[in-house]
Order: sequence, then C-alpha cells, then structure tokens
Amino acid sequence: MKLTIDIGNTCVKLVAFDGDTPVDSCRAEHDEPYKIVEFCGRHSFTGGIWSTVTKLSDEFTSVIESLPFPTIQLVSGTTPVPVCIGYETPATLGSDRLAAVVGAWTQHPSHDILVIDVGTCITFDMISSEGTYMGGNISPGPKMRFRALNTFTSALPMVERQGPSPCLGTTTETAIRSGVINGIRLEIEGYIKEFMSKYPHLLVYLTGGIHIDLHNSEKMCIFADEYLVPKGLNSILQFNEASFEK
Repeated sequence: MKLTIDIGNTCVKLVAFDGDTPVDSCRAEHDEPYKIVEFCGRHSFTGGIWSTVTKLSDEFTSVIESLPFPTIQLVSGTTPVPVCIGYETPATLGSDRLAAVVGAWTQHPSHDILVIDVGTCITFDMISSEGTYMGGNISPGPKMRFRALNTFTSALPMVERQGPSPCLGTTTETAIRSGVINGIRLEIEGYIKEFMSKYPHLLVYLTGGIHIDLHNSEKMCIFADEYLVPKGLNSILQFNEASFEK
C-alpha cells in the first residue's frame, strides 16, 4: 500500500493506493495534521509521496517526516518523473500541475492530452503524445472571481457559487453568478475547441474540486477524474522506486 498526500491551496487530500488503484481517501484542513496519523493508522503503508503548493507549518511538516515508512516529496525540476518537462522554468512549475499531467499520460500514453483542473485556480496543461509536458495557463478560479468583483467594486455584493445561473441574469446576484460560472464554462469550452483544432485526437481530462457543467459537443473525448493528481503522484512514486531498485 502506498500513500499520496496532495496539499493544495484549499485543503489536503490523502489517498491510499493498492498498486494503481485508489482504495481509500480522506480530506483534511491545513491545520489538521493529526488526520494524516489517523489515516495511516487504517492502512499498512510501505511508502508514500507528498507535494505541496503552499508553505506548510512546522507541525505539518514534522508529522509527514515522522511517518513510519519512507516518503519522498515531489519537487518540480528536481524529482525524477516519467515524462519530459518542456517548461522554461521547471522549478516554478506547480507540483500539482505536474502530477496531474503525469496522472493523465500514464493512463493514456501516446495521446495528446489537455488537463483542466478547476479549483482555487483553473489550470490548463498540455502533454504531447511523446510524453513531453508542453506548458500551460493559469486562470482565476470561481472563488477568486466572486471575491474580486466584491473587493474591487463599491456596489457589487459577495455572491455564493451555488444557486441559479441563467444565460442572462435578472438580478445583481444572478448576473454575477451567471457571469462567473458561465464565463468559466465558455472559457473551458473555448480551450477545448481551440486545442482540438490543433490536435485532432486530443483527450481532455477534467479534475479539481469544482464541477462545471460543460455543453461541449465533443464529450466523448472528456474524462472526469477526481483522483488525477493522486494517480500522478502514485505513478511518480513508482517511477522513483523502480529507479532505486536498479
């Protein structure tokens, strides 16, 4: 059994893997490192991998380093990975973005893949059929957009994401929600259409903690995978363990 720890901007996701299969998972807040200990108490882990996109508290780091089995940290540009990185500044590439493309490509090698992760930020990352990470884009996520409209104006209220989002808003609340949610949907659909025109056999992976209902007509090529980043972390762990054994 292997453990993956994905520490994002919003929460921490723990996943237990039996080979390539996720068998158990748990979410924790950044101030709940004790949940890692509790989760590990449910399984007999022989190794683990963790990545973070945010600065950890000393307590959180100490808990990970004190686990009773070997762990590695995914550090972009340093940790060996099973794909090539064509990013000009690999050390600045978010480890979650790297893990996501690895997770997609190891499931569908020899395919051009666009990975879209909708969370605190929306990231669009491309990996070629040859296994080269080509780069990607970063856009504000829903929460950032709602907060920005409220923060940088004097009259617009803070609106929750949940609720009606018609094509055209008929109140300030629905106008804001529709503008944000439908704007994100059209943005994602636009990216998919643009990349499909360049890569006819493109596969698209959607992941992240926020669901967006797409109207794209090419849904046959779209995979939704909530475990994409953990799967990538697990593949990177296996890749490094295989290297150690040689």
